Amino acid sequence: MNSHSFLASGDQQNNCYGFVLNNTLQAQEHGANGRSESALGDGYLRSCALRLAQEGDYTEAIALLSQLIHRHPQNAVDYNNRGLIYFQSGERQKALRDYNTALQLNPNLASAYNNRANYYAACGELTAAIADYDRAIDLNPSHVRAWINRGITLRDLGQYEEAVENFEVALLFGQLEGHIWAERGRTYHLWGDWNCAIADYRRALTQLPSLDNTRDIPGYRLRLQIENWLNELLSS
Repeated sequence: MNSHSFLASGDQQNNCYGFVLNNTLQAQEHGANGRSESALGDGYLRSCALRLAQEGDYTEAIALLSQLIHRHPQNAVDYNNRGLIYFQSGERQKALRDYNTALQLNPNLASAYNNRANYYAACGELTAAIADYDRAIDLNPSHVRAWINRGITLRDLGQYEEAVENFEVALLFGQLEGHIWAERGRTYHLWGDWNCAIADYRRALTQLPSLDNTRDIPGYRLRLQIENWLNELLSS
């Protein structure tokens, strides 16, 4: 299994589409341009795109976002959202193109740096990934997903102490504790501190959905992974 379990983010504050599937695509940024009727239509399209993506209908979700991009070719958010779905559907090069376009349109879009960093890390370009996570955190120091993802990538580079520091900062924001404890536990596991690993795995399991709840697919998969890691440690 790929050791990267990245969290992609659509909204820079608290919503995302990607590996956390039960959140929303980043909303249209408020502004003076565009009539309320158009804004309502845009919001509906984004809502439909999210629902379709959650159902695994990536082709239709991408088609709706492409329609939004046709309406608003200067809107970085829609490119970023479409990139997330391209990435989730395995079309990585198309995802990268959309992330790059989003950042050309809005160089301060922290979520697009996080998402592009996920692309780089998934391709094994860990140095480039770290640079983009750094930029995301510089722009938005409370970007929890970027802190978590940078920790994962530092762990893959063998920088365990730095990885743990990133997870501990992420815990300060009071979000996604189950994911953070799971990733910190995995870091301790690989670092050789099995007692801390077991403690973090058990903390994580208290925050994740039970095995009979398959609606939260990422949380369900993470629970299965943690239980495998725990069994690996306990059997040793």
